[in-house]
Amino acid sequence: MYIDIWQFLGGLVHWLLVDIIGPILGWIGFHGLESWLGSPGVLNFVTILLVALIVFTVGMLVAITHIWQERKTLGRLMDRRGTQVGPIGLFQNFADGLKVLVKEAIIPDAADPLVYNAAPVIIIGVSLFMFVTIPYSQGFYVANPQMSVLLTLAIFSLVPFGVLIGGWASNNKYTLIGGLRAAAQIIAYEIPLLLSVIGVIILAGSLNFMDIVAYQQSHVWMVVPMILGFVVFIISMNAELERVPFDLPEAEAELVEGWMTEFGGMKFGLIMMSEYARGFVGASIATLLFLGGWDMPSFLQFIPDELWFLAKVFAVFGLFIWIRGAMPRVRTDQILAIGWKRLLPLAAINIFIAIIFKTLGWF
Repeated sequence: MYIDIWQFLGGLVHWLLVDIIGPILGWIGFHGLESWLGSPGVLNFVTILLVALIVFTVGMLVAITHIWQERKTLGRLMDRRGTQVGPIGLFQNFADGLKVLVKEAIIPDAADPLVYNAAPVIIIGVSLFMFVTIPYSQGFYVANPQMSVLLTLAIFSLVPFGVLIGGWASNNKYTLIGGLRAAAQIIAYEIPLLLSVIGVIILAGSLNFMDIVAYQQSHVWMVVPMILGFVVFIISMNAELERVPFDLPEAEAELVEGWMTEFGGMKFGLIMMSEYARGFVGASIATLLFLGGWDMPSFLQFIPDELWFLAKVFAVFGLFIWIRGAMPRVRTDQILAIGWKRLLPLAAINIFIAIIFKTLGWF
């Protein structure tokens, strides 16, 4: 099944504006508006807005689902039930969302209001924009750029900029420390993360998610030859997402809530939601690069590709949750040492392994 989302939504907008709203406006005498609504610029603009609305809605639903998954999984790991509000605890997230929605958004007097308000926009916008570059099957995606891997990772690297300026603009020493910690941590793990992907690119010979998944469908899942790269990627991605044991930029025990201390109300809620949206994207990248994407055994072919892909993504995010429940927080100097002294050499070794496999034609 192939679904061109842009073409489908473009046709829907054209039908709504030109065939429905336009004639109604013409019938009541607004002939100028009727022709204006049918112009290509207006149709394209409304289509882009509709795509953005859908991406935002899907991103928030995914974040809510991941929050529920984490609460229930951590509850089991801690020998408790987790949230129990509503059927299997599903209503707890909506209650929390309503609570932050009605809270007043207070801007500190000494804060830089422009940068303070821009930081959440950058973080949320970047987190949701990555949903556009993730394919869910061979025929279900929003965009398929030729270098989608590079584009997605480049967008991912913009989040620390929002974190840093958000911590600085709050004019609070604890938020500033949290922002600087985030910058140092992300730099230390960004390089191993990128290097861990190079081995996959060498074997597949492409920077496109579709091509990499197709290569794994005809050969073997990359987690087999690139197991070292997969381990480096998972650890580095946890650090990029600032999850335990790499959550020192937030570290509520010593920095109150880190760089987010001065953000309240729905700003805080959307920032927290964006972290889980990025978690979905990180798990999706791991699935596409190392776990065959939507590839499945022949006896499971009755399962739609999109559902199989999402099952893998939630399994990888479950691994992130298990790491959080099992590992203690480490010190900042230990975090940086792991990134620079351990993961960076391992990522370089993984590249040499990929070159050897490619030269010998083993995979």
